[in-house]
Amino acid sequence: MNPLGKILILVGGVFVIAGVVLLLFDKIPFLGKLPGDIVVRKKNFRLYFPIGTSILLSIILTVILFFVTQIRK
Repeated sequence: MNPLGKILILVGGVFVIAGVVLLLFDKIPFLGKLPGDIVVRKKNFRLYFPIGTSILLSIILTVILFFVTQIRK
């Protein structure tokens, strides 16, 4: 199989997974409401900076990728 074809399949899979996560994001109760998430609300302005959620997702992805690399060896 052509390497470009493999890359396109991988990118497509990533897009599918990202789409499913975005669809289900509202149904996950704790995401976006963790300690450390900053929300600033003004009259016509809202700033949302999810520091806690970003750290949690980073840790989860790091653990998943660690195990995937260990399995591939």
